[in-house]
Amino acid sequence: MSQPPRIFAPHRRLAARRRAIILQNQPNAAHYLLDDMVEDVLERLSFVQMVPQRALVVGDWTGALAANLRAQGAEVIEADPAGLRGAIVLDEEQPYLLRDFDLIASLGTLDTVNDLPGALIHMRQALAPGGVMIASFAGAGSLPALRAIMMAADGDRPAARMHPMVDVRAGAQLLQRAGFADPVSDGRSVKVRFRSLAGLVGDVRAQGWSGVLTQNGPAVGEAGYARALVAFDEQAEDGRVTEVFEILTLSGWRR
Repeated sequence: MSQPPRIFAPHRRLAARRRAIILQNQPNAAHYLLDDMVEDVLERLSFVQMVPQRALVVGDWTGALAANLRAQGAEVIEADPAGLRGAIVLDEEQPYLLRDFDLIASLGTLDTVNDLPGALIHMRQALAPGGVMIASFAGAGSLPALRAIMMAADGDRPAARMHPMVDVRAGAQLLQRAGFADPVSDGRSVKVRFRSLAGLVGDVRAQGWSGVLTQNGPAVGEAGYARALVAFDEQAEDGRVTEVFEILTLSGWRR
């Protein structure tokens, strides 16, 4: 069996998550993307009138989703690729050691695994019959403003700095390939206005959305940064640039 291409560097992926946790200790640290994902999971469970009894929550370093599920009487295990905030370490590209969950919620991690089809299969296999998987992560179309700014910064030699992302159609195909029943793939946009490039980059880093490619581009340098600042100002309206964070959510059941 052929191995999937190594687009993402595992050590950089874990470093980005650890850096995000450090940045979260700063005043007014951004976590609106994870907050959105947590709220969405709870809304979906409410819509299908499901109260899980045994749940696995992956990637929610705020602890908000686990706390809400526990308040409903669920047994909750928290996991994270980097083992953040006391969560168990989970390698999403390997079979899960723990199984028989009636809910697996993965937040903000699956966009940077090298074997996404395999990761989804492992999630389905870890569900109990009748269990549901809900996974939200960065989707195609995210960060168009920052992409354009970095292209301007690189000038005549554009470098790979931001990783490829999955769109809604590809997400649906992945769910079917992984064997989920009643698969659903949908996306939504979170739009945020920024007064500065530093603010935009700061929010991206603080929420763990920074690049983790195996082969990353060279340092921007002073001249490149100056071009980036000009590109930011050119996109601004009323002194602010609107950035778009696309969140892709995949869900499916094990029958």
